[in-house]
Amino acid sequence: MKLPIKPHIVFQIVLVLTSFFFMYAHAVTTLVSDWSNDPNFSHGFFIVPMALYMVWVKKEKLATMKLAPSNHGLFIIFIGMMIHLAGHTGAERFLMRFSMIITLAGILVFFLGWAFLRALTIPVIFLILMIPIPAIIWNKLAFPLQLLAAQLSAGLIQFIQIPVFREGNILQLANTSLEVVDACSGLRSLTALISLTGLFAYISPLTTLKKWVLFFSAIPIAVAVNVFRLTFTAAMAFWISPDMAHGFLHDISGMFIFVGALALVYLVFYCGMFFEIRNKKS
Repeated sequence: MKLPIKPHIVFQIVLVLTSFFFMYAHAVTTLVSDWSNDPNFSHGFFIVPMALYMVWVKKEKLATMKLAPSNHGLFIIFIGMMIHLAGHTGAERFLMRFSMIITLAGILVFFLGWAFLRALTIPVIFLILMIPIPAIIWNKLAFPLQLLAAQLSAGLIQFIQIPVFREGNILQLANTSLEVVDACSGLRSLTALISLTGLFAYISPLTTLKKWVLFFSAIPIAVAVNVFRLTFTAAMAFWISPDMAHGFLHDISGMFIFVGALALVYLVFYCGMFFEIRNKKS
């Protein structure tokens, strides 16, 4: 793919990119601030590099595609700007940030064409994962997950012969009580795991259906490992000391559990590869 370097095209590129920078400078600054200060969204730092890697994986296919710039991209850019304006007027950061992705899609169409946007649809959509979920939606998701985690953990705790009484998101043990707070809902690890699994599924050699199965496997895996972590914490608090439910052991267990989640994702991938190889042989 050879880019036609002409003065008017260079001028258009500079004009559009400069406008994009000035329009979204504040949105990007606040976005980075959220990634830095809110551990629920710290995975956002990795989303753009991961999306760029997705594009790099497609470099050979992209190199064979013909440029077909379309003025329809200007309409998409206009829509992105209107969404940004609406978000700015209503002080809604999610809309302002989401409009960046719409505008980016319009830029791709304007300079490269619809075929390139279709080829890069997944990397572009993947960028949505860098945007923090609005608090009203986060709370709607987190609390049901807290209750689900508490309910499943209570059942597993009873299974290993530890007496427990659940009241909402509170687990009452004989010697202490554990509260399944927002940080223990598993939503934080779910968002991070979905990001990594999305990249893994995209670059994997699986069929499209198996890629989607692998991607969505992140949801039950995140829930399962979170329940295991809560059960492990309760067991240590009951068998050893209530202090085991807090502090260093509690914090570092999250890292080990996340590594375990990645191992389970790889297991799903391995099973998908196994069935693909078997189907090819048969």
